[in-house]
Amino acid sequence: MRQRFFSTLLLIGMLAAVASAAELDDYQKRIRSARGGIQELLSNVAAEEVGDEPVQPNNELFTSVRELLPAEESVSTSSGDVKTNNRWFADRLKAAEDEKDLTKRAEILNEIDGRLAAIGVEMQLLLDAEASDRSKDEDKRKLSEILSRPEYQKPAPKEPEESALARWIREFLQWLEQYLPRFGSGTAPDLSGGVAVVQYLLIGVIVLLLGFLVYKLAPLFAPRFRRKNKKKKESRVIMGETIHEDVSSSDLFSDAERLAREGDLRGAIRKGYVALLCEMSDRKLIGLARHKTNRDYLRDVKSRREIHTEMTGLTGSFERHWYGSQDARREDWEEFRQRCGDTIKAI
Repeated sequence: MRQRFFSTLLLIGMLAAVASAAELDDYQKRIRSARGGIQELLSNVAAEEVGDEPVQPNNELFTSVRELLPAEESVSTSSGDVKTNNRWFADRLKAAEDEKDLTKRAEILNEIDGRLAAIGVEMQLLLDAEASDRSKDEDKRKLSEILSRPEYQKPAPKEPEESALARWIREFLQWLEQYLPRFGSGTAPDLSGGVAVVQYLLIGVIVLLLGFLVYKLAPLFAPRFRRKNKKKKESRVIMGETIHEDVSSSDLFSDAERLAREGDLRGAIRKGYVALLCEMSDRKLIGLARHKTNRDYLRDVKSRREIHTEMTGLTGSFERHWYGSQDARREDWEEFRQRCGDTIKAI
């Protein structure tokens, strides 16, 4: 499977090299393919860190990825041909290939992936601009078609189901009821022979046993009753930055606010994004790893639609301002901070 994938990448790169001017969407596809190759290289780093042998040799991966983006080429747009300069890509890829320290190699590969992501965002903006001649009515119609799909419809609320424990207790009480003394209206119980006393003693013993069983078995059915084993916190590495065990996500957000007050809005957005990843890790939504990219963290929350939507916007904003050429303004930081708060509320 991977052999076929990288053979395809190499073929795309060779076709791009001989073409006089690549189409904009083809260039964007090669950007995505290059990111796929970078993520395979990061997977190799993760495998080597635990002593495993990579499935695809590193030298083949580096060669395949390098062929995708020539140092210079022309890209055809609606406004004419544009000369691209991807020499940085070849330089940083060579630096990653020569780096023997796995941690530093992962940092370089993550940097390349981030810059490619920013270029991909810019390419999408250009493609959207070329398609902007569509009418608003057509846009509304297509949006209506998308929202009418079954996966976007709100499911009908389900009736709460009785748990196994609740059903067992209900059935036990029904069984116990047949042994309780029954009193008619206005009549007193018959205590002759001490039968009623024995019944009440038996019921008391059964209730005590039941309470003891619930106390012992509750942790098996309800995890919140289990005793939590406190694990010693360790330092975390997020996007190449080491976060010490005594630093919380709130501390990181405070650092981001400080950077914003000092005028470093680009650094504030990056610090805010790191703080958000730290918060999501503390809440067990994502798993932190040196080799993971921003897109890997997005995949971790794909099943939580409301969180995934917010995270997608925040990731795009971070990549544009940190890796891309877009300058950060005060309103960009305010919007980023607000969306971080909305994401945490959604969690």
